[in-house]
Amino acid sequence: MAATTLSPRVTRPASARRRRHGVDKPRRSVLLTVLTCIVLLYALVPLAWLLINSTKTQAGLFDSFGLWFSDDFALWSNIHDTLTYDHGIFLRWLLNTVLYVVVGAGGATLLATLGGYALAKFSFPGKRAVFAVVIGAVAVPGTALAVPTFLLFSKLGLTNTPWAVILPSLISPFGLYLMWVFANDAIPTELLEAARMDGAGEVRTFFRVSAPLLAPGVVTVLLFTMVATWNNYFLPLIMLKDSHWYPLVLGLNQWNAQAATAGGEAIFNLVITGSLLTIVPLIAAFLLLQRFWQSGLSAGGVKE
Repeated sequence: MAATTLSPRVTRPASARRRRHGVDKPRRSVLLTVLTCIVLLYALVPLAWLLINSTKTQAGLFDSFGLWFSDDFALWSNIHDTLTYDHGIFLRWLLNTVLYVVVGAGGATLLATLGGYALAKFSFPGKRAVFAVVIGAVAVPGTALAVPTFLLFSKLGLTNTPWAVILPSLISPFGLYLMWVFANDAIPTELLEAARMDGAGEVRTFFRVSAPLLAPGVVTVLLFTMVATWNNYFLPLIMLKDSHWYPLVLGLNQWNAQAATAGGEAIFNLVITGSLLTIVPLIAAFLLLQRFWQSGLSAGGVKE
């Protein structure tokens, strides 16, 4: 009897069969689409208003619709007037803000990285107590600590100096907690043990092995602390009296109060243009570091 050879039957996966018959198509929600569009408009309309009104003269701000351009395009003249008004005080505020961000936010990121790594990968007595303190510090709003911080710095004679803004900015409980969680999942303990068995010290192990793995988390914390320091308003308001040490947000508020004062000089176009120039560095930072930021938020969220 001749042997009969049966050809193997190729079985398509269930997902492939569903895609073939059009069953596995992504479902669309009209309500979700509408809500997404509303949120998008809510985020973009203020930016559009700011950009459009930055192109108007002082008179054009009140003679034309807010979300449409006027006859005179005055963006470049507004930028020039903003940078040169009051002996170029806007540039001084910009440099102050950059100083506070580089030293304050940069230092906060460094301390959060070192502290989070140590808390995640080292065991020591009182670790649970430190965890409770960090969680409690995250829950306390910064404005609640502003007045006690002012009293402390007043006793030390540091008010009305850049240190009154920089030193409190070095502490970021949320950044510390974020780096703690990220380092705990991003750095395998076996990798550190292998480095130690090869004779590497703790400092060398951190910079050669752990630091590259922590890069996404570091960028994420840097973005959070940078935005918080760049937009910090209440702390400089109570700490600084000399306008030459103001950050941008506080200086623009002073201009706005000056423009709104009865009989004061009308400089609303400079306030709007200055606000536009203030957010440009933040937008550029997010665009340049977007991929690191996204990977930093998602890393550690999925375990194999």
